[in-house]
Amino acid sequence: MAADKVTFFRWNDMPKEKVADGLDRRLITGEKMMLAHVYLKKGFVVPKHHHHNEQLTYILEGALRFWIGEDGNEVIDVHAGEVLLIPGNVPHKAEALEDTLDVDVFSPPREDWLAKTDDYLRSK
Repeated sequence: MAADKVTFFRWNDMPKEKVADGLDRRLITGEKMMLAHVYLKKGFVVPKHHHHNEQLTYILEGALRFWIGEDGNEVIDVHAGEVLLIPGNVPHKAEALEDTLDVDVFSPPREDWLAKTDDYLRSK
């Protein structure tokens, strides 16, 4: 995408990718950041993983429980209207406490999501 070109997006026009049973997403990607709508069904677990990308998770609807750190001993529940900032390379796991729509912002964009090599999600 050209850095000097303004682009308009409408979420409902973006393709919805079924990543796994209980997990769908829509992506908008710029040169230096990625914005994602992530749709999680209650009980869906995002396995522990880490990535070099800085991540902001903003819950629009529902709630996610996060386990932070290599041992997962820091537990944080994030509800609608709340935001969690996860620095790069910090291990984390999440579970949908109810049907959830979250907005994830990554910088830089998640290359594994774009290439569909995010096997930690797809192997569910």
